[in-house]
Amino acid sequence: MRLRSTVNLLVTTMMVLLDFPNYVRMLSAPSGVSMESVDMRHVLKWRPLQAPCNTTVLYSVQFQGEFELSVLHGSWVDAPECQQTRHTRCDLTLDLGSDSDYNVHVRAQCGSTLSPWTDLSPPFNRRDTVLTVPEMLVTAVGDVLQVSFNKLPHPAVISVTVWRKGDEQQPSIYMLPAEQTMLPVAALQEGAEYCVRAQTVLNSQLHSSSTAIQCVSITVPDAAWKKPTTVTLTVITMAGLLFAVFWSIVHCRPDACQTYFHKEPLPHPLKSDWDIQIHISREEVELCEPIHMVPSADSSD
Repeated sequence: MRLRSTVNLLVTTMMVLLDFPNYVRMLSAPSGVSMESVDMRHVLKWRPLQAPCNTTVLYSVQFQGEFELSVLHGSWVDAPECQQTRHTRCDLTLDLGSDSDYNVHVRAQCGSTLSPWTDLSPPFNRRDTVLTVPEMLVTAVGDVLQVSFNKLPHPAVISVTVWRKGDEQQPSIYMLPAEQTMLPVAALQEGAEYCVRAQTVLNSQLHSSSTAIQCVSITVPDAAWKKPTTVTLTVITMAGLLFAVFWSIVHCRPDACQTYFHKEPLPHPLKSDWDIQIHISREEVELCEPIHMVPSADSSD
């Protein structure tokens, strides 16, 4: 009997010794698993595994929502972008697409050795995201107020409050969906100053802080066309004056033209009435006496 007990003890010891390398090589589960969710962008994070591994440690992530629990009988779904990744973070924004609670877990892998799963605690709901203050730009074009935003988190909306300066007790509130990044507010009083502030709203309980108040003045509508109109009137006036001068010159009567266009006499130095005398000497006068020709007697033959 004692011999049989000794044999059983030896067999158990040998089995433990044979399986000892597997216990030694078993990986510890990832630690520090947390969800960082800002403006509806959900990123799962964990600490890198400190266990020795002769190759790159890889990680895989799975999630389980209300649909997986009720319809798929509690099955888990692999996060497509986070299977055997070397990174210690996983963007689950597209995977966690409803307002239900999600269970999420992650495990490590070294070669063919897998670690146990580490669950995210507590489960995550995207309604717990942190909403930041939206980036807003307010401009005035004529009597229209244009309120512009950068890309907005879906499915949140932007609550925009507009009021005339000095009349804060009667504001107008507009709800801008995430697909629309610009809000026009028309038919405002010219010459008045309007102020705007906004905040991101996800539900009645979750909203961001408000933006800083921005105030702009509504310019007079005719200010945009005043300059081109002035230029056009100036061109038309000058053309009319030139036409009147040209018509007056063409159709002017002689007596009227002499009255309006009087010809001034030339200055005396420019007149050509000089008395020019050329002196001729006596010898030149003698040379210039006429010579009378007498025909000869032979010429009658």
